[in-house]
Amino acid sequence: MKLLRFGLAGQERPGILDKQGKVRDLSGVVADIDGATLSNESLKKIAALDLDSLPLVEEPVRFGACVNRVGKFICIGLNYADHAAESGVDVPSEPVVFMKATSAITGPNDNVIKPRNSTKLDWEVELGIIIGKHTSYVSEADAMDHIAGYCVINDVSERNFQLERPGGQWDKGKGCDSFGPIGPYVVTKDEVPNPLDLNLWLKVNNKTYQNGSTKHMVFGPAFLVHYLSQFMSLQPGDVISTGTPPGVGLGQKPPFYLEAGDVMELGIEGMGTQKQTVVQA
Repeated sequence: MKLLRFGLAGQERPGILDKQGKVRDLSGVVADIDGATLSNESLKKIAALDLDSLPLVEEPVRFGACVNRVGKFICIGLNYADHAAESGVDVPSEPVVFMKATSAITGPNDNVIKPRNSTKLDWEVELGIIIGKHTSYVSEADAMDHIAGYCVINDVSERNFQLERPGGQWDKGKGCDSFGPIGPYVVTKDEVPNPLDLNLWLKVNNKTYQNGSTKHMVFGPAFLVHYLSQFMSLQPGDVISTGTPPGVGLGQKPPFYLEAGDVMELGIEGMGTQKQTVVQA
């Protein structure tokens, strides 16, 4: 299934994509696409529906963030060996973990805001993991049972804030408003037989900068869920962004960063696409 949220910002309703690629309204079945809906029992209820019986949503439609009320937005850094190389660092022996503010979350096609004093605004297409049930100290063998689905994420980053400003941590370059477009869909895991064999790409102003595959991940989804659960419990609706392939602005020669008016387009095989325009704060 491809679950989604549609409507004006702050007024989104739950929806689902039917076999014809049309949006159907789920608000008569569930209140929202959030942790409660992403539990196994709710997903079974939705899967049993006759989608043709649900109200058809008129197009065009705005997609909101595909999950609401995200408790934790956890990110993994340097999780592709070739991206670590372009960043000039070694492949980590354990996952690099940081948090993205949940206030950064936006719809997949909403504007990305270039913050005040930003000089190095960058992009990162990533596979997102959506947690489906309470997870604590789970084994790697059982970790997939705790995943509800996957989504497209643009881990927008401000490299000056992240790497050059004093403080020694990444969060302030990762958590600015609009730095977390997620969606358009939560693609349930039954539609993703191998999350480690997905093409992912990103263009800026119609030029391809990232064109990679999740098969080059250092740490795969099952290991990441297992690993993170050793340090914090994961709750239904939590989001894990799993790292980016090479081709970010920081890695260009010379580096290339986003300015107001630039347009990013990105996607992951079978998971839909995003498109954002950069605007000045």
